[in-house]
Amino acid sequence: MAPKTPGKQDLPPYFNIDPKQAASRLSDPIETARFAKAAAFAGRGRDDLARRGYAPDGTKRLRKFSIWEICRYLIPVAAAHLRRVLKANPDLPQGEGEAGAKWFTLEEVLAIRDHFATEGSAGKAYKSWRPEGLPAKVVAVANFKGGVGKTSTAAHLAMSAALDGYKVLVIDLDSQGSMTSIMGGKVEDEWQTAFPLIARDFAKSLTAENAVREAAGQPPHPFDETLTEALEVSPRNLVQKTHWPNIDLIGAQLNLYWAEFQVPVWRMQHRSWPLWDALQNALDGDGLLDAYDIVILDTPPALGYLTINALAAADILLVPLGASFLEFDSTGRFFDMIYSTFASIEDGENRIRRRDGLPEVRFEWDAVRAIITRFDAAQQTDLANVIQAYFGDFMTAYRQEMTAMVGQAGEQVSGIYETDYRDFNRETYVRGRETFDGTWAEVKSLILGSWWRDMQMAQEA
Repeated sequence: MAPKTPGKQDLPPYFNIDPKQAASRLSDPIETARFAKAAAFAGRGRDDLARRGYAPDGTKRLRKFSIWEICRYLIPVAAAHLRRVLKANPDLPQGEGEAGAKWFTLEEVLAIRDHFATEGSAGKAYKSWRPEGLPAKVVAVANFKGGVGKTSTAAHLAMSAALDGYKVLVIDLDSQGSMTSIMGGKVEDEWQTAFPLIARDFAKSLTAENAVREAAGQPPHPFDETLTEALEVSPRNLVQKTHWPNIDLIGAQLNLYWAEFQVPVWRMQHRSWPLWDALQNALDGDGLLDAYDIVILDTPPALGYLTINALAAADILLVPLGASFLEFDSTGRFFDMIYSTFASIEDGENRIRRRDGLPEVRFEWDAVRAIITRFDAAQQTDLANVIQAYFGDFMTAYRQEMTAMVGQAGEQVSGIYETDYRDFNRETYVRGRETFDGTWAEVKSLILGSWWRDMQMAQEA
């Protein structure tokens, strides 16, 4: 590098660019096929990165939990007392390792928790509350701005709920499939995603409409091979197990995006089809809301038809955003679009319902909360306080801090709860957990509160 001339001011790099030299650095013009090559390279790279943290055979497995973790985070008992209970009950899981440093699978932890719930102190809540006879709570995580932490928040909420003993179903509605990668899912094509659930709902509605048309002597709407095949799909056949014993998954892959093109075509063909109810009908009609405690929906960064289905199916809506002006502004526009979209649906549907003497439709959510993610208290506190003031009761009190542990877990395509604390010092691990433990505490409170309210209403009815 040539020495700098004393007193000479360096120009910014965008000055004095030689067009001829710039042209010499260009490749030949890019043809369409080049994108296929780039996609193939990216696919191989994605698979390679996704396997980091996996077992040698490429299968993701959940790590084991130490007695220290169990007693601090999972079962509210002293370590010495837990050891005495295990010694007195040899039929309980005994873990692996030396007496002072035993490690347990999550299945074993859940079995031990069940024992304490039955035999432990009557004044302690060893298991999280779940009312009998009420359906699962559906939590949608959505925002049409990308990069705000939707998938990370949704994944960690699923893991938090699983550690709390709940049975969780995660549905990945984002064709990028990031949640599917975190959960170690394998999805071959769109027929293993939520797409056939939407198609089946349309097929059922079209079948009913064609019966009416036939009775009136009118020709039926066309019924193609896709719709015929969709009628044979059961949501339970789409569910796959994950490396978490109490988290199941309906995964996503690139072809799921086809739903955004196909749904409006179907709607034009059969205008009375309530497309926004397709996912809710699949969850409710096939017993999934009874088979699980919590259903978590991870949505694409757009207010498209898949997101509209997620919002319509949700009991609780969570909206992650960063503490920046642009993300605050974008989130405000997202709320405006939710209002205009669902108010339009209500107005259109209720005009017809009033004409036909039917009860009106109304969308309701138990709770809506915006969550500040990737929070840096040293630089963003003032702006976060302003956002909190404007959104008011739409905001969670807790803000997800960005820590080294959160960043490293993301690089390994895993959650912080899947990370072995021995890879960090104890303080770093505790601080990293607090990032999502605080969020789960608030969301869990919303879930329990809405269940309680539902239970009271059911008793009064």
